[in-house]
Amino acid sequence: MNLQQIEEAASFISAKLSGAPKVGLILGSGLGMLADEIENPVKIKYETIPGFPVSTVEGHAGQLVSGTLMGVPVIAMQGRFHFYEGYDVQAVTSPVRVMRALGVEKLVVTNAAGGVNADLNPGDLMLITDHINNTGQNPLIGPNESQLGVRFPDMSTAYAKELQQIAQQAAKDMDLDVKQGVYVWNTGPSYETPAEIRMLRTLGGDAVGMSTVPEVIVARHAGMDCLGISCISNMAAGILDQPLSHDEVIETTEKVRESFLTFVKEVLTRMNKLL
Repeated sequence: MNLQQIEEAASFISAKLSGAPKVGLILGSGLGMLADEIENPVKIKYETIPGFPVSTVEGHAGQLVSGTLMGVPVIAMQGRFHFYEGYDVQAVTSPVRVMRALGVEKLVVTNAAGGVNADLNPGDLMLITDHINNTGQNPLIGPNESQLGVRFPDMSTAYAKELQQIAQQAAKDMDLDVKQGVYVWNTGPSYETPAEIRMLRTLGGDAVGMSTVPEVIVARHAGMDCLGISCISNMAAGILDQPLSHDEVIETTEKVRESFLTFVKEVLTRMNKLL
């Protein structure tokens, strides 16, 4: 999306909303149920938005949902776009640009991920402390539009320390065992081989998935603070002697539904003080 297309999409969406959202939510595979908690929701199908891609993945509803959640004005992507669907990384990340144009200041990005660190277990929630881009792709390649961000954005605090601290304290007060770790982005759609997982573990990865990193790069380029949460949906290849499937991902995220919902809503309640 170029600047004009971003503005057109934002104008189309804004005309349907009663107010400007402050927090954006990107909901990963099996985690879209959080959008069902939004009060006074306005739902906008992706295919109706000028210039928007269309989500093709099972478990993704394919719509924006805007309203309030725990008193916070939010806009949620109930289903995201992936590089493996055939979209380029600029298209994958275009909704983040549109969110920023709508007034979003902070972005909460969630995903279902495979556990690389053997200390993780399926069903764990993991705060993303940092990431590794293992794809060779970057959504900022090409001409830079200075109105959107600087040519060379700093990624040393890709995931805002203040938001991590809020989330850590929320988990502690809830007596919820939330892990922390480094997320690795691979393109997919094939799952990794056991040898690739051993490599990622050696490189410092704790979890691996097929999303999140390009969206965070663009969000940081646009000056948005990011919080990342992974649901460990399965152990990655070679850790357990069993085949991997998308069905397992959806099944696991369904099992952690209540703890995920409660945790994110508590984090949003505490983030409200920063807005």
